[in-house]
Amino acid sequence: MRLPARHLIPAALASVLLTGCFSGTSAGGDGDGKRLRVAMMQPPRSGLSPLSDDAFKLSRWSTAETLVELDADGDAEPALATRWQQSGRTWTFGIRDGVTFHDGTELDADAVVRSLSRAASAAPKPRILDGVELTAKAVDARTVSVTTADEDPLVPQRLSSPQLSILAAKAYTDKTVNPVGAGTGPFELTKVNGTSSATLDRYDGYWGARAKSPGIDVTFVPDGTARAAALRSGEADIVEAIPVSQAALLDKDLITEVPMPRTNTLYLNTRKGVFTDASLRAAAREAIDAESIVNGVYEGRADVAEGLLGPALPWAAELRRPVGHAKAHKPTGQTVTIGTFTDRAELPEVAAALQQQLQKAGFTVKLAVREYATIESDALAGEFDAFILSRATVLDSGDPAAYLYSDFASDGSFNIAQLADSDVDAKLREAGATGAGERRRAAIIAAEAAVLATDAAVPMLHERVIQGDAAAVVGAAHDPRERELVTAATHVR
Repeated sequence: MRLPARHLIPAALASVLLTGCFSGTSAGGDGDGKRLRVAMMQPPRSGLSPLSDDAFKLSRWSTAETLVELDADGDAEPALATRWQQSGRTWTFGIRDGVTFHDGTELDADAVVRSLSRAASAAPKPRILDGVELTAKAVDARTVSVTTADEDPLVPQRLSSPQLSILAAKAYTDKTVNPVGAGTGPFELTKVNGTSSATLDRYDGYWGARAKSPGIDVTFVPDGTARAAALRSGEADIVEAIPVSQAALLDKDLITEVPMPRTNTLYLNTRKGVFTDASLRAAAREAIDAESIVNGVYEGRADVAEGLLGPALPWAAELRRPVGHAKAHKPTGQTVTIGTFTDRAELPEVAAALQQQLQKAGFTVKLAVREYATIESDALAGEFDAFILSRATVLDSGDPAAYLYSDFASDGSFNIAQLADSDVDAKLREAGATGAGERRRAAIIAAEAAVLATDAAVPMLHERVIQGDAAAVVGAAHDPRERELVTAATHVR
C-alpha cells in the first residue's frame, strides 16, 4: 500500500535520533529478569517535582503513591490510606501500616501532613487544589484529618491526584521538591539525568507485591518518529504516545489504542452572531459528518462522539439517553467564522473539513487559525461564531463535573459558547453538589444532556493515545487517565 508522504521516515534521520536517545541504555537484568526500557514523550519540566505535571511521570513509573486510588468509574479506593469518613467539612483518613519510604523512614500521619501541607501552600498550587482551601492535621500517629473551607464531596478523589503524592521528609529540604529516593512505590527513583533520562530500581521493601522487573530505564524522546522507530528496532520495550502517522508502520500487535478523556468539540457562540438562533445551531449540528473526520483526519484512530463524555468514562454511555433538540432551519448563506489553533496538529485539518461540510449545508464559512496563545483570549471573549477545541473532560480527580461547569455554566471560566441557560446552570449545580458514586454520575449525565439540548456544543470525536509495547512485555498498563504505565506486574519475558 502506498503511504502518504508524511508517513515516510528518512532512515538516516531515524538512526541518528535513536543513537542519540538510547545509547547507553541497558536491557540487562539483575539475575531475575530484564530491566524495562521506556521511551517517554515529554521531558521533565520542573525537575520531576510532584507539585507540577511531572507528578504524572512519577505515578506512571510506580515510584510515588497517593492516599487514594481511583477505579475505572472514578470511585475512590484504598492506597496509602485504608479508610476514610466525612463529617461536614472534615474528612478523616486512616494511614496504612507497614509502609516505608525508599530512604527507610516510616510512613505516618506526620509525613502525610507534611506532603499535603506543602502542596496546599505551594505557589502555584497543584491544579487539583485550584480554588480549594485545604488544611491537614495529624489526629494521632495513624490518622489524618483533612478540612476544606467548603463542604467538598470529592476530597478522596482529589487526594488521588499524583500531584498530592506522599513523599519522605528528605524530599522537602529545599524550596523545590526532590522525589529521588523519597517515594513509597515498588520502584525507587535513583537517578535523574536532567531532561534526557531517569533510572529506577526495584524497591524490595515495598509494602505491596514485589515488582517483577528489577528496574526501569527511562529515556525522554520528544520526537514521535524516533519513539516509533525505537519500538520497531527493539531499542525500547514500552513507548508512549506514538503519532497516528507512525502507527501504520508498526506491527499492529505491538500497539494499543487507549481511549482518552479528551473530546474534539465545536463550540457555537450563543450570545452574538448567527448561532444565537437555535435552529441554525441545529443546522450546523446536522451538517457535521464526524465519521468522515475520524477516518480522514485521524485515520480511523478516534471514536465518533455520542456525547461530551467518551469511552474513557465507560459509565457515560450506559447512562446516556436520547436528547431533544430544536428543529433545524436550512441556512441561506449566513457567514460564520470558525476559530481554532495550530498547537494540536489535527485541528487545522478538522477546521478545513468542517468548512466544507458547513458550506455544503448552506453556510458561508471563514477560518481563523492561529497559535493557541494568540487566539485563546479572543475565543473566551466570544469573537468567533464557532470554535474547535480539543478539551480534556476530566480533571485530576477523575470527575467531569468541573469541566462541564467551567465550559457551560453562565459564570463558567471557560465558557467559549457564551452559554447562559437556567436549566443547564441548575443541572450543573446539582451535579457538583452530589456525592461521589452512582448518583453523581447520573447527575453528570443529566447535566450533559441539558448542555447538548442547547446545541451550544457539538461533540465530534473522542481522541485516543497510541501506546507501543514490545512483544516480550507483559503487564504494561493502558490507562486513559495516564496515571499508570509500569506497575509492579510489568516485566519483560
